[in-house]
Amino acid sequence: MAIARITHLSYWYPGSTNPALTNVTKEFEDGLTVITGPSGGGKSTLLRVLNGLVPHFHGGRIAGSIEVQGMDVIKTPTRRLARTVGFVFQDPELQTVYDVVDREVAFGLENIAMPRPEMVGRVEEALHAAGISHLAGRRVRTLSGGERQRVALASALAMRPRLVVLDEPTSQLDPEGAAMVLDATVRLVQQGRAVVIAEHRLERLLPEAAALVTVDNGRVTTGPPTPPTHHASARPTPSHPGPVAWSLTGVTAGFGSHLVLDHVDGAGHEGEVVALCGPNGGGKTTLLRLIAGALAPFSGKVERRPGRIAYLPQSPTALLHRPTLRAEIAMTLERAGESDAPEVILKQLGLEHVAGRYPRDLSTGERQRAALAAVLPGRPALVLLDEPTRGMDDASRDALMRLITDLKQSGSAIVLATHDAELRTALADRVLKVSGGTVTT
Repeated sequence: MAIARITHLSYWYPGSTNPALTNVTKEFEDGLTVITGPSGGGKSTLLRVLNGLVPHFHGGRIAGSIEVQGMDVIKTPTRRLARTVGFVFQDPELQTVYDVVDREVAFGLENIAMPRPEMVGRVEEALHAAGISHLAGRRVRTLSGGERQRVALASALAMRPRLVVLDEPTSQLDPEGAAMVLDATVRLVQQGRAVVIAEHRLERLLPEAAALVTVDNGRVTTGPPTPPTHHASARPTPSHPGPVAWSLTGVTAGFGSHLVLDHVDGAGHEGEVVALCGPNGGGKTTLLRLIAGALAPFSGKVERRPGRIAYLPQSPTALLHRPTLRAEIAMTLERAGESDAPEVILKQLGLEHVAGRYPRDLSTGERQRAALAAVLPGRPALVLLDEPTRGMDDASRDALMRLITDLKQSGSAIVLATHDAELRTALADRVLKVSGGTVTT
């Protein structure tokens, strides 16, 4: 028997004339269903239909029907659906309410006024199911990205949902953290839960999957799971770096009393791409913020050449606040005194079709490219990108690679913090490992 059934479903976001989903008919059975497809194709919208965020939270127009465990999603409040459908978003930081792991996992149970003795047992059960019993009592802010994502998973499992939905949960995790989350996902299936997951890292999941669903341009097709194909990444064009563009000398930095980097030295040059690798929590973001001037060191010296700094943070939505994407780009160009038209970078990143859209209403992959388009137009002197391929499909990543190559050839100094090994192989002139407070080559 199907746990969820979608019948002739079409959906339009508020103000949109084009449907995000078009005449979708699909049944979700027990076991693992993997969702794939290009950025902006409708994957996240389809997932959010399953727990009622579409249409209850996002609004808009909807036609057709959807049932989950016999409940009409369109007529059922999301607070009731949450007991049947556990949802794990892409960004664990945006899901966290409390600072202690146990309290965070108990949050949903508190909202339904569960008696405390039963709540304690449910929290222990959920921590065990997510494979993180050892994190009980830990401060959330001390966890790695993979650990935080499994805390988010445990928070969903505490409600004992019949269906667990995960939206690209490994997109910003290092390989170890991603493996943790994907292994926990497979265990859920083995424990008899139905799981639907949108994910670009398919190798671990496809052997366990009952079905592979592709969402493209709002339309859904289903086929048997097949192994993904990868194109080999070319080595970067040999560079001839110019003068030093940024440098750190004996830098120690962190937050409050928490030390992240200890007596670090490093430098980058004009026309050079430096990639930062290392585990979640190892200090890559802190290093980027130091170079950008967004964080002052405890000691040591940070220097950078004059010129515009283009900085993409790990949570790029914070950059997007103008009514349209075109307006975001125009503002950057105007402040930088650049003469390029917004259409130049829109075309480079394949975003012409969403130029008039409100950036925060875009899909995760599109929003990532939108943030890049908002910071990279023209000729920035220093480019700092924190996990720039998060949520991107292959075509979008290829477009970003071409843009970074153009910036490098025009003399920009570029620093990338990324877990994307193919991106490093294709672009990096040098790779620095950031881990345990140190930076090594």
